[in-house]
Amino acid sequence: MSGSGLSYSEQGAEVAPELGQEAAPTTTPSAPAAFGLFSSDAKKNEDLKQMLESSKDSAKLDAMKRIVGMIAKGRNASELFPAVVKNVASKNIEIKKLVYVYLMRYAEEQQDLALLSISTFQRALKDPNQLIRASALRVLSSIRVPIIVPIMMLAIKEASSDLSPYVRKNAAHAIQKLYSLDPEQKEMLIEVIEKLLKDRSTLVAGSVVMAFEEVCPDRIDLIHKNYRKLCNLLVDVEEWGQVVIIHMLTRYARTQFVSPWKDDEMVEEYSENNFYESDDEKKEKDRKVKNTYTMDPDHRLLLRNTKPLLQSRNAAVVMAVAQLYWHLAPKSEAGIVSKSLVRLLRSNREVQYIVLQNIATMSIQRKGMFEPYLKSFYVRSTDPTMIKTLKLEILTNLANEANISTLLREFQTYVKSQDKQFAAATIQAIGRCATNITEVTDTCLNGLVCLLSNRDEIVVAESVVVIKKLLQTQPAHHGEIIKHMAKLLDNITVPVARASILWLIGEYCERVPKIAPDVLRKTAKSFINEDDLVKLQILNLGAKLYLTNSKQTKLLTQYVLNLGKYDQSYDIRDRTRFIRQLIVPNEKSGALSKYAKKIFLAQKPAPLLESPFKDRDHFQLGTLSHTLNSRATGYLELSDWPEVAPDPSVRNVDVAESAKEWTGILGKMKKEKTEKFYSESEEEEDESASASASESESSSESEEEDEEEGNSDESSGSSSSTEESSDSESDNKASTTKKTSRAADESDAENIKKKEKRTSEKRSASSSSDTESVSSEEGSSDSKSDSDSKSDSESGKSKSAASNKKEEKAVQDRKAPNKDVFLLDLDDFCPVTTPVVVPTAAVLSPSLTADLEGLSLSSSSVIDVTKPVSVPTKTHELLHRMSGKGLAAHYHFSRQPGIFGDRMVSVQVTIKNTTDQKIENIHIEEKKLPSGMRMHEFTPIECLEPAGSITVSMGIDFCDSTQMASFQLCTKDDRFNVNIQPPVGELLLPVTMSEKDFKKEQGMLTGMNETSATIAVAPQNSTRLVIIERVMKAANLGVVPSGQDNIHRFAAKTVHSGSLMLVTVELKENSTAQLVINTEKTVIGSVLLRELKPVLSQG
Repeated sequence: MSGSGLSYSEQGAEVAPELGQEAAPTTTPSAPAAFGLFSSDAKKNEDLKQMLESSKDSAKLDAMKRIVGMIAKGRNASELFPAVVKNVASKNIEIKKLVYVYLMRYAEEQQDLALLSISTFQRALKDPNQLIRASALRVLSSIRVPIIVPIMMLAIKEASSDLSPYVRKNAAHAIQKLYSLDPEQKEMLIEVIEKLLKDRSTLVAGSVVMAFEEVCPDRIDLIHKNYRKLCNLLVDVEEWGQVVIIHMLTRYARTQFVSPWKDDEMVEEYSENNFYESDDEKKEKDRKVKNTYTMDPDHRLLLRNTKPLLQSRNAAVVMAVAQLYWHLAPKSEAGIVSKSLVRLLRSNREVQYIVLQNIATMSIQRKGMFEPYLKSFYVRSTDPTMIKTLKLEILTNLANEANISTLLREFQTYVKSQDKQFAAATIQAIGRCATNITEVTDTCLNGLVCLLSNRDEIVVAESVVVIKKLLQTQPAHHGEIIKHMAKLLDNITVPVARASILWLIGEYCERVPKIAPDVLRKTAKSFINEDDLVKLQILNLGAKLYLTNSKQTKLLTQYVLNLGKYDQSYDIRDRTRFIRQLIVPNEKSGALSKYAKKIFLAQKPAPLLESPFKDRDHFQLGTLSHTLNSRATGYLELSDWPEVAPDPSVRNVDVAESAKEWTGILGKMKKEKTEKFYSESEEEEDESASASASESESSSESEEEDEEEGNSDESSGSSSSTEESSDSESDNKASTTKKTSRAADESDAENIKKKEKRTSEKRSASSSSDTESVSSEEGSSDSKSDSDSKSDSESGKSKSAASNKKEEKAVQDRKAPNKDVFLLDLDDFCPVTTPVVVPTAAVLSPSLTADLEGLSLSSSSVIDVTKPVSVPTKTHELLHRMSGKGLAAHYHFSRQPGIFGDRMVSVQVTIKNTTDQKIENIHIEEKKLPSGMRMHEFTPIECLEPAGSITVSMGIDFCDSTQMASFQLCTKDDRFNVNIQPPVGELLLPVTMSEKDFKKEQGMLTGMNETSATIAVAPQNSTRLVIIERVMKAANLGVVPSGQDNIHRFAAKTVHSGSLMLVTVELKENSTAQLVINTEKTVIGSVLLRELKPVLSQG
């Protein structure tokens, strides 16, 4: 019962909406009531209250399902709280689970009523069912009343020692709630966090680290003893936990290890040889260079254990590992993250936006990381503006002498874009390339001048602004360009562009002495109609010309100053007074008027065209603060690297004590135990090997990682760690998956036991015996340890005395710190030979496609949509000819995927004209669709001849429900109300998968996600071909190959949400069959089961 309860909790968010759909017909019996504005909710709730007070469990369960359905639809069910809370002590486990789901939603709102049941919650904390214990703790922590803080504190302490990892996980979640309610409990909560940090369950690790980050992120000392354990558990923790742990370990590593980047600086420093230095001095320098930096083994452990997670299917995990490598790895090794980050650019636009922001920051400092993937950042026409701008930013950062010609050709296309904001950003990018790469400055400038003749004002205006900045760098050579821009002044109306031209002419008025006064004359005429920005530049131009060419411009300048004196803007008036006093000497003029020329015509520094992402690197990558470029609440700074590494012995763990503690807990468990994988002797052997190879490992690690990166099919096993449903299997499953396949998520108990047995035999064959073994299984392991000790003692005699001494010393030195260093070894990641499907879009070149082939997750199931094998010929009447005044219409489902959209079901409508006159303008109007449902109409039919017929296609998104799509079929003169209702089998798309993948997915869809029935099969329907034909005619399913003659498997996914639908038909004796359907969409599953029963049973 506990197992099914756990699966309900995990998928509660998805089950709830379906419960709501199931309850919909009962809660909305009439059409007017659907509006909910004038419906009598009181009567409905009275009905539910009566059901909850019923003596029958079935009525209570039905009521609770309807109430949870109401909550899922967003309806207020708070007034039912008194009636629901009475059932919290129900003996029926299903009712109790739903009551706790309700209480978790409303306990905070109805605190007084919830407090009345607090004794029931306390009793539930002792319930034998782990789900009830956990739910009780969640409800208790949701009652945010200071008076129950002591009770919550006691409950958290007890739950932290619970045998179930699921309950301990919820205890970690409750810590954060209690801390926000009463921060004074911090010290007591830290004790609980310290205890939970020692937990070896992968289920608990992520939650307790999150509690640590919320309550006491500065208490780094709590992490020391658990550092290696967290590193080794990381690959098996759920994805949410992986992200939290990686961010915490990044902060930890920055305080405990020395900078790996010093090595590069040292090499550069010693690379300059003194001309007069002796050979001895050279040798001394070479020795210093070689011994400058050796990476701490714990630092290497973190990098090695996070590397496989770069192949995770979760974008947040990949991003977390990428930021860890950026902040912690040597610069020579950080490049391995670039391939994984480029893979994330195939995700949705929100993920792309965050990833591109981080790549933009990285590409400023280390261009080489992303140069091989330059084409991945080319802009696509379908990209939104925010993505286009970021890609443009990255392309500009990556520009160098080698690729600038290619990029400029690309930029020429972008300038012609219909997206004017993007076109303007492209012109800015060209300007940046021109300043950064001197070889192409003239080319870029000429190109921008050509753009001045563009018809689009925004393009011209942006070009003027960028040219102005470029001319400031070398104005002497570009007098002709300034003249050309002066001529454009009559046509350009954008204020920023006009102001830029006027500033250029004023700044370099001595180079264009004939044109400048004429420009002032023209602008003086239009002064009163100009924008404030332009007026200020006219005043500046007048002042500069007055100082350099007063004969021609004295009267013009005075006229402009008089206009400015009475302007409506006080900025213009103030500037006018200031300029008049400065340039026109009189009695009141101060000493400054002598220096007017130096002030106005001083040499201005050229502007720097910099990337907006230049200063973002002081925020940790992948954080909200980095995205906003502003410090967000709760942001934790990354500390600078320490000059000298703190004592590494703080991470040493006393093996005997930790083993004794966990042996005590394991001894209490009454369930079946499996043999322990890692004995003390194995760890000692691994530690001795690590001690002797620590130096060589740090120097050669980058080469090994490069080789491993080349294997694109390396299995990571981090795609998703399923939560364990029983207490005894939690640790064993984690270690089994870690050491055998890393990617398999086997649900078959026999396979797991066989793999455990094989692995333990292999490991025990090479391991030495240890008398202080802490294994909780004595009987089965004694004989093995005896034989191991004999073989080891014999082999030990053959070794030399010197080597024995060295090994013993290495074991003593490194035994404690390296207890789990080699639990995760990259060699264990065996290549998987499943084919990798790579999209071959037109925008990808063959070389880029080849580069990106290795980026897909080889460990995930290969599930592809296929073409339907069977298309039903049955038609449904849409409009009868009598009702349609001679217009008749029928429809059928063509099972053609993706015609009008990925989520739409294709419907073919045949329209006939049975009259002797033309029917004109046949079209669709007044669609009355349920919320969320969409329809793609067919193209209006201009004319249908007498006795003529035509077939048209339309698409409807039914939102994975069998609700009707109602609309009006209209002609020139009439309107007819019609509706289309799909059979549940037409809401599916057939998929292909292997039998192994089918069983794997089926194992994850059990409990409430499984519906089954036993049916009597007609004798003529018992052959394989007939079963496949009948099932596929009734539902749009794909055939899955089966190794057994009596079992037939079919698979599909729902059109709207893409949820898997797995159908199994198992033939039994006596002409019966077991029909099983596994799916997250339980409502659709039950309806499909109902429709498939008669298909197989009837003759």
